[in-house]
Amino acid sequence: MRDGLVKSDLLIRGGRVVDPASNRDQLVDLLIKGGKIALIESVIRSEGVSVLDASGLVVAPGLIDVHVHLREPGFEHKETITTGTKAAAAGGFSTILAMPNTEPPMDSPKHLSIFMKKVREKALVRTHPIACITKGRAGKEIAPLKDLAASGAVAFSDDGDPVEDEQIMRTALRLAAELDKPVFPHEEVKHLTSGGCMHEGVVSSRLGVTGMPSVAEEEMIDRDIRLVRETGGPLHVAHISTAGSVELLRAAKKERLPVTCEVLPHHFVLTDEEVVSQGTAAKMSPPLRSRVDVEAIVGGLADGTIDLISTDHAPHTAAEKALPLPEAPFGIVGLETALSLTLTYLVKPGILNLKTALEKWTWSAARTLRLPGGRLGIGDPGDVMIFDPDEEWRVDPRKFNSKSANTPFGGYRLTGRTLATVVGGNQVFTRLD
Repeated sequence: MRDGLVKSDLLIRGGRVVDPASNRDQLVDLLIKGGKIALIESVIRSEGVSVLDASGLVVAPGLIDVHVHLREPGFEHKETITTGTKAAAAGGFSTILAMPNTEPPMDSPKHLSIFMKKVREKALVRTHPIACITKGRAGKEIAPLKDLAASGAVAFSDDGDPVEDEQIMRTALRLAAELDKPVFPHEEVKHLTSGGCMHEGVVSSRLGVTGMPSVAEEEMIDRDIRLVRETGGPLHVAHISTAGSVELLRAAKKERLPVTCEVLPHHFVLTDEEVVSQGTAAKMSPPLRSRVDVEAIVGGLADGTIDLISTDHAPHTAAEKALPLPEAPFGIVGLETALSLTLTYLVKPGILNLKTALEKWTWSAARTLRLPGGRLGIGDPGDVMIFDPDEEWRVDPRKFNSKSANTPFGGYRLTGRTLATVVGGNQVFTRLD
């Protein structure tokens, strides 16, 4: 986060404070002093501090996104640390985790320090690095995980590339157990998805394009759960998308294995039918799946199998997304629509209550990735987001703070919207008067 933006005093008055970590849901005032939560009471009188009126609004811990692509260094034409963290702040996120598919990749303490220097200069929100599992993300030789952890890495991932070498993954999990930092893989058997650009199923057959079968995700998850059983290393499974994956994770949790997982909003909202009407705007990896898979994902969120929600915010230029479906890059932006999609498609229909939905973006994310924050207790970081749960708005990608606008949700009418984001007592985003 930018130097000098870490400690401020702020009184947030009259809001409905919802804190899943403490099971709090009540109308109270909240005081931040010296960048930390200092007091939570029915009425707080404090002189000489800024006051933010949250009457009629929800006050919650700042959201945490554990899966973000900031593209800098190396791909600044898509996104930068400045624009990416500005988008995060606009979405209610006080903390994000940056994936290592940069150039150079974050596979050494030197490359990690290059990234963190830029973060200190430019980031508007707290930004933690996820380092590579293998050197160059090439899957051939394990990266120096101990040195990377000592240099600030909070987890290890080769991001969009799976670790197909079983011995490397076994070693990574053993080291992760020693370091208490999760391995965070992209689960895919590449030879099964080669040339694929969407889910393999009825829709891909109708469109005449190569599909990516569900089994490609499920086989790799199954292998890694087996390796967790052998090594005891903590595994966090990125962006699960299939009914079979939900069942594998559900069984692993019944064994009490150190396995967690996440899902992305588009995987509980959209199906592969979206590719017919939206083309490359609906192209991502893992791909949008069938209605059966979406229903299984929703069920996994409802019963607690799925620990948290993240965005996999993946900016690309309009020119890149204008390429034909097989050639266009995978991925969509998500930071500025994530909360609203959660409220509209999970809370509003009663699938999750508000506290549980927020937990999957806050306290559960903090616990899973061993991060500070994610809760509003005395002495916790003064990271807060304020939103109107009832505001209706139309998604206009032209107004995104992100440098890119590649989303399938343009034109959607959503309910609930971020109005302010506070990091260490500082308002880094506000739509409040």
